[in-house]
Amino acid sequence: MKPKHRKPASFKLLLLLAALLLAAASIYYYARHIEPNLLQLEQVDISSPSVTTDLNGLSIIQISDLHLGKFYSLDKLKKLVSRINGLHPDLVVFTGDLIDHFSQYHDASKVAPILQQIKARYGKYAVYGNHDQGGGAKQPYLRLMSDSGFDVLVNEHEEVKVGHSRLIIAGLDDYLLGSPDPKRTFKQVPQDSFVLLLVHEPDVADRLGSYQVDLQLSGHSHGGQVQLPAYGSLYTPPLARKYTEGLYTFHNGDRKPRSVYVNRGVGTTRLPFRFGSVPELTLLTLRQP
Repeated sequence: MKPKHRKPASFKLLLLLAALLLAAASIYYYARHIEPNLLQLEQVDISSPSVTTDLNGLSIIQISDLHLGKFYSLDKLKKLVSRINGLHPDLVVFTGDLIDHFSQYHDASKVAPILQQIKARYGKYAVYGNHDQGGGAKQPYLRLMSDSGFDVLVNEHEEVKVGHSRLIIAGLDDYLLGSPDPKRTFKQVPQDSFVLLLVHEPDVADRLGSYQVDLQLSGHSHGGQVQLPAYGSLYTPPLARKYTEGLYTFHNGDRKPRSVYVNRGVGTTRLPFRFGSVPELTLLTLRQP
């Protein structure tokens, strides 16, 4: 009988190395060029006893962490605005980090004309993120967002009339580089209203338990930006390590339930990679229980 020819062990090792290199190259290409350019619409219902008949069905679009710059272009921003307007939201909120590195960004004057095109029945609101405070961005960010038609809330709240009901929109300053003041923000908030809180860092929810909040919207975490199977996020920034993405609901005895929603963001920072954390546009709808 003629003996079978066996491939040497070195050849098998070479095949294994080639397969591993191909897999690594594929993952790199996906994380660098595919996933960062995706945009997933997350649709979330928020049920609360504070939602009146007038507020039932009210739609809120949340956008967060655009990080305009080298890896997030104005063309992408235009497409995002078109996607938002196609959803016909009642309210649009931005939870911080507009430009990645303000001092290095030379197209700031072109941003407002694009953001101006966002339409929302009951207005557009924004708060500061840490990238909006650092690098000389504080005053330019305020002017840019104001020129874009957004009310920037800094330790204050506004009342929006919806039929015979009141929707309170509160905004806290950034917790990492700003000067947040919850006491001032929630002063004289009507007890019979639905309270929507905008604050960039999600983990501060644990510091705000004594204040009336029905829904907190935050970003900052990027959903980890890179998540590995069976391991999770490689890194999340300070104040985004407990609540990293999605909806969290807390029940405190006889008190009304409190919800926290963490948006994964649209852009990237530090490195232009996303893996297991697809960029997100959130549509939240208020519902009666």
